[in-house]
Formats: sequence, C-alpha cells, structure tokens
Amino acid sequence: MSTVSSQDDEDTFKILVATDVHLGYLEKDPVRGNDTFVTFNEILDHARKKEVDFILLGGDLFHDNKPSRKTVHSCLESLRKYCMGDRPVQFEILSDQAVNFHHSKFPWVNYQDENLNISIPVFSIHGNHDDPTGADALCALDVLSCAGLLNHFGRSNSVEKIDISPILLRKGRTKIALYGLGAIPDERLYRMFVNKQVTMLRPKEDEDSWFNLFVIHQNRSKHGATNYIPEQFLDDFINLVVWGHEHECKIAPFKNEQQRFYISQPGSSVVTSLSPGEAVKKHIGLLHVKGKKMKMEKIALETVRTFHIEDIVLADHPDLFNPDNPNVTQAIQAFCMEKVELMLDTAERERLGNPRQPEKPIIRLRVDYAGGFEPFSVHRFSQKYMHRVANPKDIIHFFRRREQKEKKDIDLNFGKLVSRPAEGTTLRVEDLVKQYFQTAEKKVQLSLLTERGMGEAVQEFVDKEEKDAIEELVKFQLEKTQRFLKERRTDAVEEKIDEEVRKFRESRKKNTEEEDKEVHEAMMRARAHRSAGEVLVEASSDEDSMDIEMTGTSNPSDGLSSTLGRGRGRARGRARGARGQNSTARGSSRRGRGATSQESASGSRSYKSVSVPSKTPSIMDAFRSSKTDHSSNSLQSYSEDIIDVDSDPEDTSFVPSSSKVNQRFPTLSSFSKRGSQSQTSKGVDFESDEDPFLNSVR
Repeated sequence: MSTVSSQDDEDTFKILVATDVHLGYLEKDPVRGNDTFVTFNEILDHARKKEVDFILLGGDLFHDNKPSRKTVHSCLESLRKYCMGDRPVQFEILSDQAVNFHHSKFPWVNYQDENLNISIPVFSIHGNHDDPTGADALCALDVLSCAGLLNHFGRSNSVEKIDISPILLRKGRTKIALYGLGAIPDERLYRMFVNKQVTMLRPKEDEDSWFNLFVIHQNRSKHGATNYIPEQFLDDFINLVVWGHEHECKIAPFKNEQQRFYISQPGSSVVTSLSPGEAVKKHIGLLHVKGKKMKMEKIALETVRTFHIEDIVLADHPDLFNPDNPNVTQAIQAFCMEKVELMLDTAERERLGNPRQPEKPIIRLRVDYAGGFEPFSVHRFSQKYMHRVANPKDIIHFFRRREQKEKKDIDLNFGKLVSRPAEGTTLRVEDLVKQYFQTAEKKVQLSLLTERGMGEAVQEFVDKEEKDAIEELVKFQLEKTQRFLKERRTDAVEEKIDEEVRKFRESRKKNTEEEDKEVHEAMMRARAHRSAGEVLVEASSDEDSMDIEMTGTSNPSDGLSSTLGRGRGRARGRARGARGQNSTARGSSRRGRGATSQESASGSRSYKSVSVPSKTPSIMDAFRSSKTDHSSNSLQSYSEDIIDVDSDPEDTSFVPSSSKVNQRFPTLSSFSKRGSQSQTSKGVDFESDEDPFLNSVR
C-alpha cells in the first residue's frame, strides 16, 4: 500500500484488527506450546512497524479463563515490549471515560496515565474463553487493565438490560464511535435482543458525523434455534462490525444487504480445532478510517503453523477397496499413508517460501469408513510421523456417516452424543442435560428444578470449576418453592404439595427471564461461598491468625439459609486530558488529569458471606414454621477495498470530507438512546463506488 500524505495522516485512523489470539493454547505441548506467543508477537510487531493509532482485539486473547503464570507473563512481556514507548498518541477521547471503563479502579485510558508511557494503546473486549468469573467477576483482561497495558471495554454485568455506551475518539476531523460488547451466552443475548433489552447509545450532537465501529464476540453461524446472534439484530446505523469468536478467516468486509453495514470476521490467529474452517490462511487487518470512509488491508501472518486437512470416503473407491477382501485394512492404511505424504510435500513447499513458519505442519486426514469397512490402529499409524508432524496423535480421524435414521427411543443414548461429536462442532453440556431429562423416564425426571437451570449449573461446574454451583442452585430453588407453598397455605398432604410444585415449576419454565435471574443469583451465591471458604482456609493456616469480619444477614421467617447482598461504591470520576494532540515531542507536552463534572457508579461489588446449613431442608419442612413469609434507513454503499500485502501496492487517494468539524465535545449526558433494530433513517448519504480503494460515506 502506498504511503498517505502527512495531511491525510492527521485525519486518518490506522487501526490494527485481530481476534481470537488464544494465548496459552497447548502451552504444555513440546512442539506447539509456543505457537500462540510467537504469533502474538508478530501481531504486535506489525502494529509497531505500521505505526498504528491503536490495536483493536475482538475477544479470546487468552485461551483459558484462568491462564497460567507462563501465559500471563508472556503476554505482559509482549505488551510491554511493543506497546510502550515515547511515540505520542495522536487521537483524543471525547466521551466520559468513567462510564466507558466503569468496572475499573482506574477509569481512564492507559495512554493518559501520567505514570505510564504508552505508544500503542490496546482496546479489547472479552470473549467466551476469558470471560469474567468468580465472586468478584474478574477476568484475565482486568489484570492487564490494572497493570496499565490494555483497555478493557464492552463489559456488561446486567442480565436484565444492556446499554452499550461508545468510546468517542477523534483524530483531526475524523470521529469514531467505538462500541463493544463482551461475550454473553448466546441464548440469553438472543432473547434480550428479541425483547428490545439491548440499546446502543448515540451522541445527540452530529450523530451522523461519526464512523460507528462495533466489536462483538458471539456465534455468527447458526448452531441452534437461538444459539447465535443474527446479523439483523444489530442496529442499522453501524458502519462496520468486527465479529469475533468465529475462527474462519473472512476478514474481507462483507456487506449485509438488509442492514446496509459491513462485517469483517478476522478469525483466529492460531489453529485450535482441526476443522476445514481453520485451514484457511490466517490474516489480521489494518483498518484505515477517514471521515466516514474506510479501507481494510489484509496482512498475512507468517508465523502461523501450516494446517492441511483432507477427507477420504472409502465407499467412493470401489475399485480400490472391497470390504470382503481380508487384506482391505492394509490397503486402506497404505492409501492413507500416500495421502499424508502428499500433504507433507505441499506443506514443505509452502514453508520454503517463508522461513518464519514453524517446520512441522499440522496434518488432518478424515476417513469415512461407512460401507462395511473397519478402521485400523491410529496409534501404530502415528508412530511413523512422530518427527515429521506437529500433531502425530490425531493425524487420522475415522468417522462414519449415518446410513439410516436411528429409531427414536425414550432413552437417550449418552454414548452416541459424547463418543463421536461432529467434526468442528462444540458439544454443550447444558444441551446434554436438557435433552437427557426431557427424554428420560418419568421416575427420573426433574420435579422441582428446570432442565435449563440445571444445565447452566452443570456448565458452571464444568467450565468455571464452581464446585458449589449445583448445590446452591438446588438450595435456592428449594427455598423459593417453600416460600411459594407457605404463601399458598397448601395443606400438608403429599398429593396437594406435588400438584402445587408442578404448577410452580411450569410457571417458572415459561418465565425464562425470571429463571435467568434465579440462576444468576444462585451462581453468585456459589462464588461468594467459595470465596468465603478460601478466606477461612487461609486464615486458619496462618500462624498469626487474623480476625476476619464477614457480615451476613438472614431472616428467620424466610426459611433462607442466607442472603446475598450487593454494595455499590462511588468511583473516581476522572476524565483525562488528551495527550499527543499535536506532533510535538512527549517531553514538551503537558499531561494531567482534570476532574469531570460527572461521577459514575463503580462496577465493583461486595458480597455478604453465605452460611451453609448442615442439612438441606425438605419441602415438608416448609410446613413446620408457624410464620408465613410474604415475598415481593437511508442507503449506504461501500466499495470493498482488500489489499494483500503480497501484491504490488497501488496508489490510494482520499476524498476530502465535506462535513464540518464539531467544535463541541459530546459527553455522556448528551447521548440519545436507540433501540435495537430501529428502522429510523440514518441521515447518511453514501458515495458511489468510483474510487475502487475506499468505502466512502458522506
């Protein structure tokens, strides 16, 4: 790409876009253990060489919710090496940062901190792999944010309503409204969009002069009826959506004809699943934004380990394989070896042109052995490639297509669900739990809990290691059912109790929003219980035992074991003065903090201790209490511009923006709310596609 003139640089944002880095994936593998760290360094190195204004990450920076010390150390080392320096930051933030970073103890962007020397700010949302968890709802990104090396935004703690407040950025005459939404369970977010509970705030002043950039980390492809987010759910005033979570690289902006915005899916920067989508060459993007024009430049990642995948259907080769032949297994094995050798030759030719690429490739051969064939020993086959491939243990994957529909039976065969999941698909624990109880015999079906609530509790137990999740959910639902029965003044007759419990359970199943709140509260109780237990264990092991004061409340008339309370503190509402607004050296510029006229509530939470009863009460215990408890569009047109750095650069010219410079700084008090799927006009007129390099908007 040709260089842009200095005059254009003053008004042009250069943003490096990447998603799904998955730091720490297979870190204990002797061959692939450092792949994620090497590629992350390459991404940051591109940012420094291209002199970008900031880096935008679309979630899943870490592969694990609780990354190891090695992973965190490597990440901090890379960010400090590439993102700290004396180069001044050329853009300013106009919005109230106390709102943008309300969950942080340091609610301002890191490059405006007088104690830090940041040359390349990093903005990131969290993904489903590194989402907030635990009693304090912290994630690994919060650690980086506290260290001043990353700006974590797009976090929402509410399960009732989401207001997405943008970070307003300005460089010269270009203004960007940066929206972000961290990963939320797809089914919950789907329902919130349907119920109009997701609102994107817009500046009231000159709202059509902003380039609206939205970063999201959800399922884009349909994995179930509600287990994804349709593109049509997003607001039509958005100009570009950076979509994370999906690993297939589709970084070229794709136009949604209905909503008239563009979507860029950068994909992952490392291979984490041996599926066809991961075999697409990995890229990151260099996004140029001037006024309301954009341009995306593809940058191929050179340090990514090559991955080759191929399918074989044995039934398609009747001339080579006969299932009645006693030596057919040896013939199949020889055929597979030939295929693997061809794939290795292809990988070697690709590597010769790129010395930075790892030597050993990833090879996957999927063999469909339907039609009476038998698989051979994968372990013996892998021994021959131990020193030639990076994944010798799973080179071969045998699968068999269903030749006929299986008979529907009331008993769910768990083995069929677990043993061979479809290649490239994710098996969700809550789906298994729900399907199991819905198809199980009547005597083992749930009579008090719902399948949905139990599924989410099991998911918390499996993914987040919340060992008290299931127990707390059972206690919570039992206590609520007891209160319901006491309010109804149900006679202590087993038949009547069972009938009332069934009615109560069905009413809860219909009210999915209320059920989400119940599950969320039960999970918070489990986390608080675990944290309290950890504190007590640490205190008991200390020789100088310290007094730990934990406040708890309980209402004896409730029948509740404990009550979880929340406290909200007041944050330091500080807005930071912009730094690097001109090209003067850092040493001559004055940096300082100015107090805003607005304070915002802090995102921190405090929890009361949870006392665990020695015995779980039963339904009949509810009748032993003598007291009764009472509970209360204009059209847009872009011309796609995807430049491959491997091709010859072409001259790029920007059409000067005709919009006037907004002289007033919009604050959060001047935001207007806009509901999801609003059909009002944008008031934005898009230019024709005369310039083949620029997606232009007036």
